[in-house]
Amino acid sequence: MTTFQAPKGTYDLLPPDSATYLAVREAIAAPLRNSGYGYIETPGFEDVELFARGVGESTDIVTKEMYAFETKGGDRLALRPEGTASVLRAALEANLHKAGNLPVKLWYSGSYYRYERPQKGRYRHFSQVGAEAIGAEDPALDAELIILADQAYRSLGLRNFRILLNSLGDKECRPVYRAALQDFLRGLDLDEDTLRRAEINPLRVLDDKREAVQRQLADAPLLRDHLCDACKAYHEEVRELITAAGVAFEDDPKLVRGLDYYTRTTFEFVHGGLGSQSAVGGGGRYDGLSEMIGGPALPSVGWALGVDRTVLALQAERVTLDIPAATSVYAVPLGEEARRVLFGVVTELRRAGVAADFSFGGKGLKGAMKNANRSGARFALVAGERDLAEGTAQLKDMESGEQVPVALDAVVSTLRARLA
Repeated sequence: MTTFQAPKGTYDLLPPDSATYLAVREAIAAPLRNSGYGYIETPGFEDVELFARGVGESTDIVTKEMYAFETKGGDRLALRPEGTASVLRAALEANLHKAGNLPVKLWYSGSYYRYERPQKGRYRHFSQVGAEAIGAEDPALDAELIILADQAYRSLGLRNFRILLNSLGDKECRPVYRAALQDFLRGLDLDEDTLRRAEINPLRVLDDKREAVQRQLADAPLLRDHLCDACKAYHEEVRELITAAGVAFEDDPKLVRGLDYYTRTTFEFVHGGLGSQSAVGGGGRYDGLSEMIGGPALPSVGWALGVDRTVLALQAERVTLDIPAATSVYAVPLGEEARRVLFGVVTELRRAGVAADFSFGGKGLKGAMKNANRSGARFALVAGERDLAEGTAQLKDMESGEQVPVALDAVVSTLRARLA
């Protein structure tokens, strides 16, 4: 009989490791919820053209990595390779920008898909938490998002990450730089694919990870030397606001990120403990994306942080998150009558907000207590025929080993008091 396995380049998230992933998602989301960002969910697949227009037809994501398919009805769809285009599409479709309260601030969490060569920290299915602020051109908004991401990472106990910052200019100054960069690239010894990319979007070549290409780019013109006065002033205000908030960053004049829609502010969070896949998250401003996908002019900014890579960063720094046990009380019945009574007590405990579990399967005392220990429960609640005859159950403290009888009608109040 065939034994099925997870598809290549994917993984199953199982307990107890899954608790760490949930804690990471929660830590990233917490400062967003505290700053006016509302939660949004979008479909796992979209019209292929949304990503071709938004992410960029010259990007590796669209040309090589996107899972695209045709439905039985003839629609051309793609599994989402990133979150921003989907979120902006949803906001436009729902006319959130017309409600009068700009920027529209949204956060999301979900799975994304790219057909890549699998390696540690780079999977074909991966998880991200992201944030988008739609409809306002304000350096303070860019700074806010960078500060919130920094806050999220530090709340997890991460310390050895760096923030790289750059400006990609706008529609006024980018064309001047683009022309200068293309002239430079035409004089290099590049393969046909790279030269073709240089003609479509030369900034994409700066993001090429191959050493042979990077060596030739050492003397490439820098965008910061071509920024117009407005972009320089905008970028300087972002830098000043981040600095005033006590958030350290590094200027990286060659940072362009892997998506075509970025303008002005662009940033990346990198960690030295992840090897070649050093980026744990990143983002930037995308003032023209709304128009690219058929919407009105809505200057916007956002980021996405990788949950998988954040977990790897925590492992690299040997940071162990303080995750409370999923179970506080584990009930161990001895006999059929005790099963009926303690199952009712467990139901009461759960309704009272106490995390409780039950020894299923009719195990004996020894096996059931082993399960109680494995569950991480603080207390075991044990009852047999004699206990029931006396209207009690035995409450055992799994840390100290102390065991005391408790009246069955006082179990819930006693445990709530003890756990508080």
